Parts: sequence; structure tokens; C-alpha cells
Amino acid sequence: MKKTAPNKNSNRKRKITMTIREQTQCRFCREKKKFIDYKDIDTLCKLLTNRGKIFSRKRSGNCAGCQRKVNQAIKRARFMGLLPFTA
Repeated sequence: MKKTAPNKNSNRKRKITMTIREQTQCRFCREKKKFIDYKDIDTLCKLLTNRGKIFSRKRSGNCAGCQRKVNQAIKRARFMGLLPFTA
């Protein structure tokens, strides 16, 4: 029976590298907006698909609080007739 040489890498300690990622803020937090206006159609249109669906929080890059404000503003704009429900 052959004896195999121990792997040189097995004796070394694994280096733990921690990457520090800069926390990015959503566009509304960067501008320090407390209220998202439903009459600001240009901003709200950037958060909708061409079919009229609201982009997800992950896709739009909003934080959870701002995404709830955006959803409410879009729904108000739809009710007022400023944005379409569907395209």
C-alpha cells in the first residue's frame, strides 16, 4: 500500500478575506426626500415597465420605506388619471 504525501495546502490556515462594501442608498434617500409626489410623473415613469407594472425593489434600487411610498404615489397617480393602469 502506497503512502501519499500530505497535501501542502491542507496544513495552511485559510485566509478569511472580508470585503467591505459601501452601502448605497436609494435615489430618494440620497436626495433626502420625505414625500414622493404623485404629480411628479417623470420620476414615477422611470419606476414603471412599458406595460405599466411597478418595478420591484431590487430592480429599482429603492429601500423598503421608499418603495412603499413609491407604490402609494403610483397608485394615487393612476387613480387621478395621470398614469395608466395598463399599457
